[in-house]
Amino acid sequence: MIVKLVLALALAAVVYIWWRGRITAARAVRPVEARRLLGVGEAATAEEVRDAHRRLIAKVHPDAGGSAELATRVNAARDALLNEIKRR
Repeated sequence: MIVKLVLALALAAVVYIWWRGRITAARAVRPVEARRLLGVGEAATAEEVRDAHRRLIAKVHPDAGGSAELATRVNAARDALLNEIKRR
């Protein structure tokens, strides 16, 4: 009985760690990749990043026939660039 409980908890822990890693990897976008994906330059302002994001997400959003993965990537790119601008 206890062995089954320990095995179930260990399996749950492995699944949780794997799932958390996928989320982190999906959100991790380097600024260089983010600029290329959104089509903005290094000197882009927060407003330019938001405008580029709006234009691109309208095309790749799942409700517009795009994929959820690509929409997630576009959102992560926006977040990465806005965080970089905020740090400057």
